[in-house]
Amino acid sequence: MKKFAYRLKELRTEAKISTQFLGKEIGVSDAPICRWENDLADVKSDYLLALAKYFNVTTDFLLGKED
Repeated sequence: MKKFAYRLKELRTEAKISTQFLGKEIGVSDAPICRWENDLADVKSDYLLALAKYFNVTTDFLLGKED
């Protein structure tokens, strides 16, 4: 899941939003966002879909299956 961690952090920093803000937008606290970005936890499918929708990318992009 290292690709996911890298891409999530890259998208968030490019959007210039905090982990707290992103968490509020998708319905979690900032702690899971930090764990996902540091590859310490796997993302659940509901949140993966929410992140893809928020950043207007595909889940395959987030998971590193496509560029």
